[in-house]
Amino acid sequence: MKNKLIAEILGTFWLVFGGCGSAVLAAKFIATEGATPINLGIGLVGVSLAFGLTVLTMAFAIGHISGCHLNPAVSIGLCVGGRFKAGELLPYIVAQVVGALAGAWVLSIIAGGQAGFTTAAGFASNGYGEHSPGNYSMMSAFVAEVVLTFFFLIIILGATDKRAPQGFAPIAIGLGLTLIHLIGIPVTNLSVNPARSTGPAFFVGGWALQQLWLFWVAPILGAVLAGVVYPLMAGSANEKNSAAR
Repeated sequence: MKNKLIAEILGTFWLVFGGCGSAVLAAKFIATEGATPINLGIGLVGVSLAFGLTVLTMAFAIGHISGCHLNPAVSIGLCVGGRFKAGELLPYIVAQVVGALAGAWVLSIIAGGQAGFTTAAGFASNGYGEHSPGNYSMMSAFVAEVVLTFFFLIIILGATDKRAPQGFAPIAIGLGLTLIHLIGIPVTNLSVNPARSTGPAFFVGGWALQQLWLFWVAPILGAVLAGVVYPLMAGSANEKNSAAR
């Protein structure tokens, strides 16, 4: 268990540092050549890909140790779907939140080295209403987070099914996370992961912490629904296995 929890801390650190770091440091990077500003930012597509790559790389790196959940909603969805022991659920969630906080802390140190930086600008936090990148309502944000988490868990449960092609689950899961970021960043900055939301929100405070409830409730609801639906759809019971077999 100790090794599993260390792996989850490091993996979730990498997800928050890599994914949120791409948003904070690289999404709108402007370089200056002479008097001409040049936009070298990676934009929405780059940030989406960064989040997917963090999961893909960690799935190969630690999937054989902890299952590479990196996400309380994933752990809960796998538990509901019969793929994860309920007794390990709380320690996993604690480890994931610790990793997310650590990743956000290191990112804040690096980003703080630039003159004028402040976490009040958002720091890749998730939000709705005036704090949504596209000014989407709370209802839009809630529905988006439920639906996108639901399909993310369906991808995870399907890709790690013992009847699925073996060895490709990390690729499917990483690309799945990229896709749902492409859809959801304009709505909420996309969470589908309560730990990922908690890390940046802790350093922003104020509105980010006030709205954090949605980014726990909606992803967990979507994950629970997937944990119920996938076994009904898939038919025969599957052996317990990890999120990145």
